[in-house]
Amino acid sequence: MLLTGAEILIKSLLDEGVETIFGYPGGAVLNIYDELYKYKDKVHHVLTCHEQGAAHAADGYARATGKVGVCLATSGPGATNLVTGIATAYMDSIPMVAITGNVAKPLLGKDSFQEVDITGITMPITKHNYIVKDVKDLQDIIRDAFYIAQEGRPGPVLIDIPKDITADKTQYTKLIPKEVIRKSEHITEKSVKEAVELINQSKKPLIYAGGGVGISEATQELISFAEKIGAPVSTSLMCMAEFPNDHELYTGMIGMHGTKASNIAATKCDLLITLGARFSDRVISHQNHIKNAKVLQIDVDPAEINKNIKVDTCVVGDLKLALDKLIPLIEEKKNEEWLNTINNLKEEKKMPSNCEITPELFFDKLNQLNDGSFIISTEVGQHQMWTAQYFKFKKPRTFITSGGLGTMGYGLGAAIGAQTGMIDKRVFNIAGDGSFGMNCNELVTAVKNKLPLIQVVMNNNCLGMVRQWQNLFYEERYSETTLDRPTDYVKLAEAFGAKAFRITKEEEIDDILRKALASTEGPVLIDYVINSNKKVFPMVAPGAPINQIISEEDINNN
Repeated sequence: MLLTGAEILIKSLLDEGVETIFGYPGGAVLNIYDELYKYKDKVHHVLTCHEQGAAHAADGYARATGKVGVCLATSGPGATNLVTGIATAYMDSIPMVAITGNVAKPLLGKDSFQEVDITGITMPITKHNYIVKDVKDLQDIIRDAFYIAQEGRPGPVLIDIPKDITADKTQYTKLIPKEVIRKSEHITEKSVKEAVELINQSKKPLIYAGGGVGISEATQELISFAEKIGAPVSTSLMCMAEFPNDHELYTGMIGMHGTKASNIAATKCDLLITLGARFSDRVISHQNHIKNAKVLQIDVDPAEINKNIKVDTCVVGDLKLALDKLIPLIEEKKNEEWLNTINNLKEEKKMPSNCEITPELFFDKLNQLNDGSFIISTEVGQHQMWTAQYFKFKKPRTFITSGGLGTMGYGLGAAIGAQTGMIDKRVFNIAGDGSFGMNCNELVTAVKNKLPLIQVVMNNNCLGMVRQWQNLFYEERYSETTLDRPTDYVKLAEAFGAKAFRITKEEEIDDILRKALASTEGPVLIDYVINSNKKVFPMVAPGAPINQIISEEDINNN
């Protein structure tokens, strides 16, 4: 069958099971959009307000559904507007295929109108990228791109297609997608034996679980593993939803804003079992901070072994397969004395006794309404940490946040992608007013597509996390972190066509949350007004050992 490159692209996407594309048209992709028009009954295209929103939406779609997210942009500024979204997906190992147009081949390298070397720009932030030089290669490139995005440690792949390639013709034959097989070739008998010996010898094990748990869909294996060896489970930000937060072995997030139980356990354990995590500087920044423990690391990416922390032994391979091999071989333990020590470190969250509304109050009410189906996305900042600290996640793939890159402006686009992919769920995007201001235009995308997501703005009139650091480490010099913007977020949302409410008192929270949940024809914004001085505690100072925990009481007592 002789087809144009544009039609081959769309047919190949359909072959890969693509149902949704997030994008923004332009001159270099006109041929592609012309074909999308013809296939609009098979491919749902979501027109975002900005290409960055399209990249974040593809990312959020991938995280919520487990499928490959796809975004599409034109050449030049359209392509470069995807870069932050691609980098966000790369840092968090999200399977995404970004497709960009470019000027025709004879114009490449001549500073042509809207020309940019997007493959050169994105080389450090993609698993692989391509520029298609011959239409005969297009179908194989698309097939390879989807395979690479998903195999091993997932990540974004970019395909740059010059405009004349989309018009050129060649033969098309339907191909089935390449099978993605879980990585097991490096899970050796020797490495498994060494890991089993360490685990069986341990009397005070601690599990540090990261984003790899969700990527490998190993939640049930993690639960079985933890219960069999009697190990408390701490999680990175990327793993918050992958272990039930109400499980008796759960100690909460570990690291800079981690719980007292998780952080102190990391310094008192005799074995730190690291599952699908990379020892970020926001978690355990120095080997000396865990000097009492041996370290076992299990990860699909061999580049992560001994990268930040020297380990005693490791298993390299898919986490789900690795745990399946380990669980039958390890001894069952209770570790009652160790678990009693950990339980004594767990602290009950104290609800505020005054009438001021706080993040804790909001999440307490939201937890009461959550049956496990809520999907939570966030922007980046204090509100992100409050979400991690106070919301009780119950099911995998329900927490969507930028962990590695820390991208402000990420959450609303990601919420649009998640809600598009999981239309029967309710998606909440938790934002600060600073983050919301970056990409608030995407609210109209949710309106146009009648997406029933709920946008919560934790409105404290400042760039809260930066202001908190200025308060603690810069002698309260609040340089450019007080916003003082006259924006009325309720009126802004209504101007976009969304419903909106404002909460200023505790007694309003229940009623407005229920009204928001009852509204299903489009997005709802909640302007949640909180005090500028509200901080995120506990906190560990940058570079300090993770058991040197700063509490709100410490600050009040200087």
